[in-house]
Amino acid sequence: MRPLRYSINVTLDGCCDHREGFADEDLHRHAAENLEQADALLFGRVTYEMMEAAWRPPASTGARPDWMEHFAQTINAAKKYVVSSTLEQVDWNAELVRGDLGKAVQQLKRESGKGLFVGGVKLPLALTELGLIDEYEIVVHPRLAGHGPTLFAGLSKHVDLKLVSRLEFGSGAVAMRYEPRR
Repeated sequence: MRPLRYSINVTLDGCCDHREGFADEDLHRHAAENLEQADALLFGRVTYEMMEAAWRPPASTGARPDWMEHFAQTINAAKKYVVSSTLEQVDWNAELVRGDLGKAVQQLKRESGKGLFVGGVKLPLALTELGLIDEYEIVVHPRLAGHGPTLFAGLSKHVDLKLVSRLEFGSGAVAMRYEPRR
């Protein structure tokens, strides 16, 4: 069974607005390495559209630093599943996931391979409620944003986690990986 891994960037005060973190070479390399550990990515509509707008080729010449190219190539090549009841179609190496979320994701997890990788905020909340996430990585950036959104707002019950690894970056960001205590 393929594990479902979740990774997100947050500020020290818990803000998960993607515009509030740092975008440096180390963090992009780490993110690309995460994506390479998965056979496919799982996104909700908002995250899919945001990632497609940011990373789908062609990027304007000089639009981003050269060190972002490995991440761009990795995410472009990845198979993507998009959970949406409003999108009629997707492309960018993607297919729509419809119907019962729990059943659909359990089926994706049963397929052979290295794993699935989920991003975003709302979809991971729903997957956490269903007990389907096998690993959480929270990358905490040394910044106080003073606003939200925050992770897992509205979670119906607490989820106990155990720390399995920690990685510090030159920027002061820290990636902490957790697994649910079962």
